[in-house]
Amino acid sequence: MKKAILLLSGGLDSATCGLIARDMGFELHALSFSYGQRHGCELLAAQRVAAFIGVCGHRIAHIDLAALGGSALTSSDIDVPKDGAGTGIPVTYVPARNLIFLSYAVACAEALGECSDIFIGVNSVDYSGYPDCRPEFISAFQKMANLATAAGVSGRELTIHAPLMRLTKSEIIKTGVKAGMDYAITHSCYDPDPQTGAACGRCDSCRIRKKGFEDAGITDPTLYSA
Repeated sequence: MKKAILLLSGGLDSATCGLIARDMGFELHALSFSYGQRHGCELLAAQRVAAFIGVCGHRIAHIDLAALGGSALTSSDIDVPKDGAGTGIPVTYVPARNLIFLSYAVACAEALGECSDIFIGVNSVDYSGYPDCRPEFISAFQKMANLATAAGVSGRELTIHAPLMRLTKSEIIKTGVKAGMDYAITHSCYDPDPQTGAACGRCDSCRIRKKGFEDAGITDPTLYSA
């Protein structure tokens, strides 16, 4: 089996991406991040998803993006929007997050050895408008990675897979359900209840998730506080 790195946040998209990669026959090595996010719910979800998918290994990298600030997801001084994200790039955008995460994934692939594939669950249809979720970014990063690594310059080119890129959220959910995904174990909320972990139901991520299940005609198993 070919090895692949799976960037796993514990969210709906990365979980579905993992199932797709597994069903393509890859031996998956999951990589998650403790990056200074507001809560630990998504890391707990990532551990549940990793076990559900049956990955061969699950690493959690510790980096401090909270020290840089600039995002509602890493700074307690910035409120998570609860009444719609508005126009432009929302304050929930974490500066260069996917650029950093993919860089770690590339390093992980090289360190693992004989690993040329990386899977990431980014989507450019039903999403919050983050610039590092666009196909142009993924294409450019892949070119850069093959210029900057021993694997790339030695002829073992790295491939960044983004199988959800052009799917709607409802299509992603249908794909996951067909593959047997239990979305109750995933977590998407930007601002969950600190006591129960229940999703707020009002942030942009919750709104997109709710609408995805509604459009798919599938019951949303998420526990919401509102």
